[in-house]
This record gives sequence, structure tokens and C-alpha cells, in this order.
Amino acid sequence: MRLKDKVAIVTGGGSGFGRGICNAFAAEGARVVVADSNASAAQETAAALGQTAIATRCDVTQSSDVTELVGTTLSQFGGLDIVVNNAGVTHKNQPALDVSEADFDRIYAVNVKSIYLMARATVPELEKRGGGVIINTASTAGVRPRPGLTWYNGSKGAAIILTKSLAAELAPKNIRVNAINPVIGETGLLEDFMGLPDTPENRAKFTSGIPLGRMSRPTDIANAALFLADPASEFITGVALEVDGGRCI
Repeated sequence: MRLKDKVAIVTGGGSGFGRGICNAFAAEGARVVVADSNASAAQETAAALGQTAIATRCDVTQSSDVTELVGTTLSQFGGLDIVVNNAGVTHKNQPALDVSEADFDRIYAVNVKSIYLMARATVPELEKRGGGVIINTASTAGVRPRPGLTWYNGSKGAAIILTKSLAAELAPKNIRVNAINPVIGETGLLEDFMGLPDTPENRAKFTSGIPLGRMSRPTDIANAALFLADPASEFITGVALEVDGGRCI
């Protein structure tokens, strides 16, 4: 049990990569707080995990929600060891100047501001445990950006830089900070990323640029998160791990 008795918060835990991470953490002994803006999705994930998980609705762009999330975690499980900032949104694949201001603001609030709010609320609690782990779900889009997702790409570039800067700043507190860079994945956001209907033909347009020949899956990202959360990776911090089938080669 690689995470036995560890307490983890996973934002965006109701579906996609987040649900995969919750499943992997619980299977390795962690007590998991499934946080999602979709309360029913969070509850569904937590219910499948049993008594080792609880669900809570949280809008990660709102300080009050984040504060309540951490308070719930402490009251239910008595502490906090692992924080996974997985909640994320995108705009539809389209020309940069066609993206609305409202969509731009939402992307940066969910993908960037949330990391700030979660750090403010969780770092003091990780310190109380003598250290901990923060994992940010970034993207290959922050490393090898492509047309059509410009503002999303920028938000993930910010997430990667924030990861590295926080890693350097929090290392003296024994808090490790790493990121995961998935390639386009089989999640509910797939058609937004493609800007096309999800058909085998359209998928082929994207997988042709991935040397291992497929999109990422929740289990791929979950296994990476489990590795980074595992105490066995105690000397790894400031890394943005590409889980991309070779896309960024």
C-alpha cells in the first residue's frame, strides 16, 4: 500500500483524469477527498471508493470554496498530505481572436488562479504534517503549443512555471511540487480540444503525431500521479512529467 493512511485532495475528481487519480490513490491506501464543481459526479466517484473517500462540491476559483474544502478535509480525516490540482477547462479549438473574454477569464481562473488559492489554503496544513506533495495537472500544450488552443496553452505554460517556482520555494518545508503533462486524452473535453466531432477519422489526425499511437487515458495519468505522490519519489521535485506517448520528442 504505497499511500497507506495518507490524506489526499483531488480537484476535478468527479470524472476523467481526476477520477482515475482518485481510484489509484484509494487502491493504494489513501483517504481521498473528491472535489468537483459537479457535486453528483464527485459523489459518484466517492461512492465507488467506499468509506475511504468523501465527496465535496468545490469551485476552485472561489477562495471561500477552497477554504471550505480544506476545512472539510481536516474535520473528516484529521490532516492533509497530498494535493492534486487537477481541475481544468479549455476553450474550443479555434482561432485565438475568436475566443471570448469570458472564456479567457474562466480558463485562467480554473487553470491558474486555482493553484494560487489551493496553495494558500493547503501549504500551512502540509507543513503541520512535516511536509507533503502537490501535483498539478498541466499539459503538453504548455511545452509544445499548437494553433487553435492559444489561451489554453498559455494557462498550462503558467501551471508548469508555477510548479517549478513553488518547488524551489517550498523545498525547505519538505513539500514537493511536481506537474504532469498529459497529451490529448480520452476525457469529456476531447471534442473541445480537437475542435471536431469525436470520430475514428478525426482521432487519427491527432494520434498520428503521438509516436506510441494513441491518446492518453485516465489510467496513464493516475499511474504518473501515484508515482509522484509515493514516498519512494521523495527526491523528485520541480518536474513536469510528460505522459504523452512521445508527443514532445
